[in-house]
Amino acid sequence: MGAPMSSAAGAIGRSIRSLHRALRDGELSSTTLCEEVIANHGRVGDGLQAYKTWAPERIGLAARAADAAFAAGADLGAFQGLPVSVKDLYGVPGYPTFAGTPKALPEKWQRPGPVVKSLGASLAVITGKTHSVEFAFGGVGTNPHWPTPINPWGAGEHHVPGGSSAGAGVSLVSGTAVLALGSDTAGSVRCPASITGTVGVKTTYGRWSRDGIVPLSPSLDTAGILARTAQDAAIGFAAIDPLIAASPLEFASLAADCAADEFSIAIADWFFDDCAGDIADAVKAAIDELGRAGARVGAIELPEAPRAHDIFLHGGLAAPEFAAFITGEMADWRKTLDPNVASRFARMEAVSAVEYLHRARDLAELARAAHARLDDADLIVCPTVSISPPTVAAVAEADAYRQANLAILRNAAPVNLLGLCAVTIPVALDGAGLPVGLQIIAPGGEDERAIAAAAAFERVLGTARERLGVPPRCPD
Repeated sequence: MGAPMSSAAGAIGRSIRSLHRALRDGELSSTTLCEEVIANHGRVGDGLQAYKTWAPERIGLAARAADAAFAAGADLGAFQGLPVSVKDLYGVPGYPTFAGTPKALPEKWQRPGPVVKSLGASLAVITGKTHSVEFAFGGVGTNPHWPTPINPWGAGEHHVPGGSSAGAGVSLVSGTAVLALGSDTAGSVRCPASITGTVGVKTTYGRWSRDGIVPLSPSLDTAGILARTAQDAAIGFAAIDPLIAASPLEFASLAADCAADEFSIAIADWFFDDCAGDIADAVKAAIDELGRAGARVGAIELPEAPRAHDIFLHGGLAAPEFAAFITGEMADWRKTLDPNVASRFARMEAVSAVEYLHRARDLAELARAAHARLDDADLIVCPTVSISPPTVAAVAEADAYRQANLAILRNAAPVNLLGLCAVTIPVALDGAGLPVGLQIIAPGGEDERAIAAAAAFERVLGTARERLGVPPRCPD
């Protein structure tokens, strides 16, 4: 594998596998690694505004604890001593949870769930809480209450980072984390990963516990990760996943052994409709490369995708479930909601119980039909995000924001609504010099297949650093 996507100098730019080995061989200490993390936060202008809560003293304490465990001969897991950022929806002891709101949520939301506990048990170093769109309700990445993370690929302008895990991808590219925890309800891991040139894993609904994560839509929310490479993502996935029996490094090695010619990939035209021409061309060029490497490329009809998208355009399940949460437990936070959300609140509340149940029934039927179509193909591949990331200024007006939000989430949301899983990998820069992601979609429950395909495709196409280069905002 080539060098991972990180422009930061020093050890932090190495792959997770390399860092894992260096920490255990005594070539590197977690303290030294995390000193680089802290230095990088300053090097790129406050970490490119990735973090809501940044606590360097806590980073140092956690790194020293990991080093002490190594010195005592204790190896507690693949992420011992490695820096991991956490989206500010997850409970982390000692860190307030804002969920993108202007004031901290009740203390109960600091309690960790199984995902955070799995990393904490291995003495991973939490670098901080990354910015989230308010209550995760949006795919653009802006938030009126807090600074919008800076997309490092925007050379002269502040382009959006994607949402709702807005700071997650930025934390990776800025050299302040090697893994980032995010969540995905309609694309909130994959969209920021695609937009920042990183890898994003949207797990199958229910595979990872949602406990300890502030909810948006209990029927659709999934925990997920972002990483710099598919190989790093494979290690991160296996370290957290409750079903993987192999060690994280063994699982990643198995994924690395897969070749592109082991996969049949299908193209559904709908995902290319309304897609910017340069983005569609870039993804098709990547698919052609995979075909030349032996992947079997064909076409698939997937009418369930536009039908699910139409339900999404009318609020899907997320809007009424979010409205119930805000008018109930979070009623004190309603009056300060982002105007882009508050302006739609009346429509969210107006969804009747009958309409909600009809939507849930229709989506269940569509999901069954979509899975049946995938009996004849291993994967569907398509652009992850169909437009170039706009500037923050371009989405300042409400209607422009709404249009950008729908466009960014267009190809991602049907994956959630149809019960599928997916991984996005970076494959190109668009005409504006901003990253383009290739979305790899697999049936629900076939997360391992999607990750193995991502690793195989990365071997053909190259890592982000090899294929895209170094972001202008992050000096090499």
